Amino acid sequence: MKIGFIGFGIMGSAMAANLASAGFRLLVYNRTREKVQSLISDQVVWKDTAAELAKEVDILFTMLSTPEVVSEVSGGENGFLPAMRKGSIWVDCSTVNPSFSRRMAELCRDHGVGFLDAPVSGSKIPALKGELVFLVGGDAELVKTCEPFFEVMGKKYVHVGGNGMGSAMKMVVNLLLGEAMYAFAEGMVLGESLGIGKDMLFDVLLGSPAVAPLMTLKRDKLANDDYSPEFPLQWQQKDLHLASVCAFEQGISLPGVNAIKEIYALAKQQGWAQSDISAIYAFLKQRKDPL
Repeated sequence: MKIGFIGFGIMGSAMAANLASAGFRLLVYNRTREKVQSLISDQVVWKDTAAELAKEVDILFTMLSTPEVVSEVSGGENGFLPAMRKGSIWVDCSTVNPSFSRRMAELCRDHGVGFLDAPVSGSKIPALKGELVFLVGGDAELVKTCEPFFEVMGKKYVHVGGNGMGSAMKMVVNLLLGEAMYAFAEGMVLGESLGIGKDMLFDVLLGSPAVAPLMTLKRDKLANDDYSPEFPLQWQQKDLHLASVCAFEQGISLPGVNAIKEIYALAKQQGWAQSDISAIYAFLKQRKDPL
């Protein structure tokens, strides 16, 4: 079985490396070859276009940044979807809105290709360790076919339902992630302004019912002002925006998301785009004017 992988950012690079380490032979493509160069070997073979790769593979994994990029790489010039063989499977691990995933599933059906939306819960360190959680939407038989690969790249997978449901669950997860990170950052900024030291705040807040467990993992970043990216802030803002798109499509109101995503957008505009999401704390702390 030939495996293809497209998308070599922070997450995709780690996921593909784990597949290669497990002995799978990969055909790979990325819009910028430099991000893949260190992985290329007899076992990890570069292809010059997404279409060239797609002609040869049985299962294709994509890990791309936005719905627009997924559309471009799959259906644009030299896009992979028209080149995929009938009966092959596309597994999209990108974080996109569920209505987009369902559109991709429809296009795949038109081409005789199976489709799974399988975004992941986890950031850089879980990706490197093969400890991601795959949130999967699609046909149960296709999920079973892909199970060995999910098990290499992750610690478990959850079959949420039909196409779009994996992406739907990811929208919920990343909504909570973005709001929790922002809330904790606000609490830290307020506490420090009142004269409470960082260590005291960490010791009292972390592990308490009021704080998400994720924040324990961010302690060192906040303590040391180290915002090297595990999950870049610009993608958190994008995911909150997609959650607001989902809310509009569903006819519901999520006022918190709409407010908080714009604060992440301000941070992105002021130079924090490629920093870790925990940099929202540094952004809030540096501001002197009210939001």
